[in-house]
Amino acid sequence: MQVVTGAMGSLLPKLGQLLMEEYNLQKNAKKGVESVMREMKSMHAALCKVAEVPRHQLDEQVKLWADEVRDLSYDIEDIVDKFIVRVEGPNKPAADGNKLTDLVEKMANLFNKGKARRQIASAIKEINKDVQEVANRRGRYTVDNIVPKPTSGMTIDPRLRALYTEVTELVGIYGKRDQELLKLLSLGDEDPSNKRPKIVSVVGFGGLGKTTLVRAVYDKIKGGFDSRAFVPIGQNPDMKKIFRDILIGLDKNMYTNINLMVLDERQLIKEIREFLHDKRYLVVIDDIWDGKLWEDIKLAFSNMNNVGSRLITTTRIFSVSIACCPSTHDSIYQMEPLSDSDSTRLFCKRIFSSENKCPSELKEVSRDILKKCGGVPLAILTIASLLTAGHQIKPKVEWQVLLDSIGRGLTEDASMEEMQRILSFSYYDLPSDLKTCILYLRMYPEDHEIDKEDLIWKWICENFVQHGKHQTSIFEVGETYFNELINRYMIIPIFNGFREVQSCRVHDMVLDLIRSLSAEAKFLTILESNKDITSSQNNIRRLSLQNIEEDQETTPLANSMSISQVRSITVFPPAVTIMPAISSFGVLRVLDLHRCRIGALNFQPKMRDIGYLFHLRYLGLKRTGISEIPEEIGNLQFLQVLDLDFNFEMRVLPSSMWKLRQLMSIKVLFRCYWPPGVLGNLTSLEVLERIYASPSTVQELGRLARLRRLDIHFIAWSLEVEETFVETICNLHDIQSLSITCDDVPYLDLLGGRWEPPRCLRQYTFTSDHIACSALPMWITKCGPSHLSNLSEVHIIVKDVQQEDVQILGRLPALRHLWIGSTHQTERLLIIGADEFRCVIAFGMHCEPATQLVFQQGALPNAEYVRFSLGVRVAKEDGNGDLFELGLGNLLSLQSALVEIHWDGVTNMEAAEACAAVRNAMDTHPNHPIVNLHLDPEISEGTNYNNTDEYDDDDSGDEGERMDLE
Repeated sequence: MQVVTGAMGSLLPKLGQLLMEEYNLQKNAKKGVESVMREMKSMHAALCKVAEVPRHQLDEQVKLWADEVRDLSYDIEDIVDKFIVRVEGPNKPAADGNKLTDLVEKMANLFNKGKARRQIASAIKEINKDVQEVANRRGRYTVDNIVPKPTSGMTIDPRLRALYTEVTELVGIYGKRDQELLKLLSLGDEDPSNKRPKIVSVVGFGGLGKTTLVRAVYDKIKGGFDSRAFVPIGQNPDMKKIFRDILIGLDKNMYTNINLMVLDERQLIKEIREFLHDKRYLVVIDDIWDGKLWEDIKLAFSNMNNVGSRLITTTRIFSVSIACCPSTHDSIYQMEPLSDSDSTRLFCKRIFSSENKCPSELKEVSRDILKKCGGVPLAILTIASLLTAGHQIKPKVEWQVLLDSIGRGLTEDASMEEMQRILSFSYYDLPSDLKTCILYLRMYPEDHEIDKEDLIWKWICENFVQHGKHQTSIFEVGETYFNELINRYMIIPIFNGFREVQSCRVHDMVLDLIRSLSAEAKFLTILESNKDITSSQNNIRRLSLQNIEEDQETTPLANSMSISQVRSITVFPPAVTIMPAISSFGVLRVLDLHRCRIGALNFQPKMRDIGYLFHLRYLGLKRTGISEIPEEIGNLQFLQVLDLDFNFEMRVLPSSMWKLRQLMSIKVLFRCYWPPGVLGNLTSLEVLERIYASPSTVQELGRLARLRRLDIHFIAWSLEVEETFVETICNLHDIQSLSITCDDVPYLDLLGGRWEPPRCLRQYTFTSDHIACSALPMWITKCGPSHLSNLSEVHIIVKDVQQEDVQILGRLPALRHLWIGSTHQTERLLIIGADEFRCVIAFGMHCEPATQLVFQQGALPNAEYVRFSLGVRVAKEDGNGDLFELGLGNLLSLQSALVEIHWDGVTNMEAAEACAAVRNAMDTHPNHPIVNLHLDPEISEGTNYNNTDEYDDDDSGDEGERMDLE
């Protein structure tokens, strides 16, 4: 909501906080605060109305007023925050026993607090003046009666053009796409007993061509139906109009001459049901934005119609497509971007009328432009239109200029207006909090891979995420925000080897929209070179330093622009060279220096100024090369996130960190020493990663009742540490993710049967380079699948894997990712049965020495990735019939595999035979999965196998390799 409402959401509660007795404000000051609160609440309500209207449809005076209120809210919050810090003061260290020193300090504090109260009283007077002036302008501008401006020029919804686009213009529609959709529509036709209506929902990002695809298929098959209708919906539907449009589409002659306006919704639904009672119909409901809306629409279509009718819906929102397809009889078709070849054909057909007519000098720049378009037909056609002037093709230099501008505000070009409007429909349909979150992605450079967890924590520290109900952690609420942006196709998810989303990217065309909207709302400022730094840039609240060249002559920001009001700064290397003194940022909430090598830039001494950033919530120093954190960090009483990961020179944490009582997440390398008494005081911690398990830290962990994620490293082991650790873990009732790494520890049954994990446990990892658990942990076998109903990820090393272990793990109802390895495997054959691992999407099993794994029919029905080892000698000695028949063809969802071929005791020829068998199984698999073969040990040089390309024993590029635990 901060896009339009600024700091209003966090300011109003703080104004209420000022009225509390503990701040002891003067009587007049309290009245002033109450007056400000009343007026700001009224302004907030008006701004919420502004937020719902596309900015380009607002009156200019309204926009100016909204900008003024936003800036005012930031200024007031800065004043309030400074006052609260001055009154409460940074946390003080324990008294040193000197009574005279303590007395002098106490008197000084009382004087400072009294002075602060007088100052806030004076400031409130000035604030009231400003607020009243802005309120008076609101009256003159009639902000409370906001209505969109009439849209000039464009009177037809641009999405409707897709209905009338010549389908042959969009290559990639005929062929694979329409055949896939036609296949889904025809499913069930072979069963004469099942002729009830079937629903197919087409889902995908705006601009992918959903409407055009469905129109093409509709036109192709409509002759096979008694009645048909194609009805666009849109974001602001009128239910009665929808039903009237359906009737008119079904029989234009009949219903055009009937006054449908007099019928209410119930009567219209009845009319549709009666009309379709015995007819085989085809109805398309295009562009649905709300699942509840579909619940109302489908009332018009009876399930008792058993003549093979079809309903097709399109939507940009995946959850809506799920709502449209409640039955297993229904299907979802997820639109994908065009392939490279189809993108090229569409692009060249638009400009040159043929793919083969693209001049050689334009081929390279064409490829680069198409890469930016990302296979989105709307983007391709829009960009192509910019490269022609009438019937003339623009010169290459203009192509290059256009290429350089994509992702840098191309939407300022008037000819991009239609595409921007189409994309903006998705933006304005977002809840208000998500609008702010999506604009924040402009902080990152073009094509940057944005870490999911870092992004969510920044949203939290920027106060974009609102606390959830039922004591849900605020991070989990932020995670729902992130998932919803994926769900609405606003961001592109990036998966790790376990098919879990670990990061995201922003499509260049969406980035253009974000940049345009962010600039209009003055949401954040991007500096990409020195030429962007001007003295005219004032009131900067969020700042991103990007792409400053290393050899570029730099100007310190403090000398050229106002930065005192900056609340958030993210710096990308090497732009750290223009970073001003840390003490310049008086109200900073977020400071991210990830990968900026400040340790090598003599930046370390400046870190002592970190203690001046009293308002700091997020401090990102990952991979910065620093060797120490100053004691002054204890002054950061509001700090919520501290990321110190991958700073290999850091050996000890400051003892003053015990004061960080609001710290929720900290990441360090396990080499860092925690002074006694520090960890146990961080009682707000939810995330603690890569901690070294000393006796004192293990004991203090038990006080962290809110801990959700723990990543702990044991270098040494003793019975005392083990007992303390088990006792500690048993006290952590909110733990969702537990990762344990051990060095030089004998075989053990870690935690044994003494630990009963909380039902919220989702992830468990145990790994080591040298050791293993003696068997599957007893707590897994003891608790059983009903208790472990949320356990979705297990990574573990054991001494050996038994068939019983496979069956126990296979019954875990929520398990999605499994990696299990053995060091002394005794079972020579392991079978993955049909009723096991129903939800697993990434499956890994590595047995030493190798065994044989067989997948029965129906096994791993949802597994997209598998990794396992195959012992050639074991297979030859124990196999019957086909020696290497592993049942890979039974894995119906398989997309890629990594198979480790262990060929100890057999010849090169026999190893090659095993590789060929696996390769053949992949070639004949209906999904044609990608397979990587890894030979262990490697086949010696000079053999025929080593010199052929038929078998690939290099798995370095396979993303599944990331399944290995660090």
